[in-house]
Amino acid sequence: MSDPNVSKMIARIKADNVQFIRLQFNDILGIPKNVAIPVVQVEKALTGGIWIDGSSIEGFARIDESDMILKPDWDTYQILPWRPSENRVARFICDVYTYGNKPFEGDPRYVLKRNLNEAAKLGYTFNCGPELEFFVFKRDEKGYATTEFVDHGGYFDLAPSDAAEDLRREIIIALTEMGFEIEASHHEVANSQHEIDFKYGDALSVADKVITFKFAVKTLALMKGLHATFMAKPIAGICGTGMHTHGSLSRDGENIFFDPSTEDQTSETMLYYIGGMMKHAKALARLGNPTINSYKRLVPGFEAPVYITWSTANRSVLIRVPSARGNSTRAELRSPDPMCNPYLLFAGMIAAGLDGIKNKILPPPPTDVNIYELSDAEKKRRGIEMLPSSLIEANDELLKDKVICDALGPHIVENLTKIAIAENESFRQAVHPWEVERYINNF
Repeated sequence: MSDPNVSKMIARIKADNVQFIRLQFNDILGIPKNVAIPVVQVEKALTGGIWIDGSSIEGFARIDESDMILKPDWDTYQILPWRPSENRVARFICDVYTYGNKPFEGDPRYVLKRNLNEAAKLGYTFNCGPELEFFVFKRDEKGYATTEFVDHGGYFDLAPSDAAEDLRREIIIALTEMGFEIEASHHEVANSQHEIDFKYGDALSVADKVITFKFAVKTLALMKGLHATFMAKPIAGICGTGMHTHGSLSRDGENIFFDPSTEDQTSETMLYYIGGMMKHAKALARLGNPTINSYKRLVPGFEAPVYITWSTANRSVLIRVPSARGNSTRAELRSPDPMCNPYLLFAGMIAAGLDGIKNKILPPPPTDVNIYELSDAEKKRRGIEMLPSSLIEANDELLKDKVICDALGPHIVENLTKIAIAENESFRQAVHPWEVERYINNF
């Protein structure tokens, strides 16, 4: 062992009394996977990586090209604070490689890195800040998840209405120990619905944090005998779960969306970015709203956006520009839900925004009225289009969008399409309780 940096990392792991290491990576759906190794194998992992069989991972490799190497990203080393302190468990998030030491094109983390490099060629750093909502439900006597509420609180309610307040506190403590800077937490609109917000940052580290956040929330809920879910619409008739994602571009540490010389202190570059996002909004839906259930949330009458519009104040639009200025100037994409793979979503947002900037795509005038109160004729006059209404429609829009397809690469696009077709076919053949209730007595 000649590399002093390897020696230093191993010494740190030993000083932390770590006994097991989880080598974590993500499939195409954004679901975390891991290989656990004893600490005696850590030198091998840090120097050469650990081989895995990728053929059983969703959207990874065919059986004849299944060998993959996990290479730990040293900056992602974290102790898992909910594990016993006497035999600690730590994790690395890994990049996935294939033969010849080549990055695997189906690794969502690599896809994001590739698009960040495209932004860097123009001198840009892409920063983002997602707001993750989730539901906490009870489990039944067998430990299975239910949709039975843990509490009946509302927006910003406190205990005793918010019975999951203790869980939220434990989640925040654990995430803080893992390096998160938590900005706020509160009860959301629906019963048993919650939100915890953490500080924005560069897109790669934030995507890593989104995966870690979901893993921590679900684990800590399970330890309390509860079930946390990031499902977009677990219960009909109430608000769904969103992941509003704020994005901005900076150059040399300065937010280029901010321009104090304009009336609203936003730059022309920001308008081009919004124009690009609106142009590619339908394809981005495939990334931000990746399941059949996602489109049960994107319906009129709730807080989720349906129409491809933007505004500086209106909360019914797809893209909102919050009032903060200076380095906080940003555009908020309100359509994504937390079922998404953040690496792919952020990659798509970068590609869409850069296309708008490169080609100077100006958005239409802002929509500062309640869109749901506009007639169909008025919406048509204003040129207001709708987001896709289904997963298969969103996938069709993706396949028509060369910019987003190029950003993802053919491997990802091909496998997203396979997943969409399989999901749609399975759903098409399923007999839903709604159908039984509606038809069994009448026909």
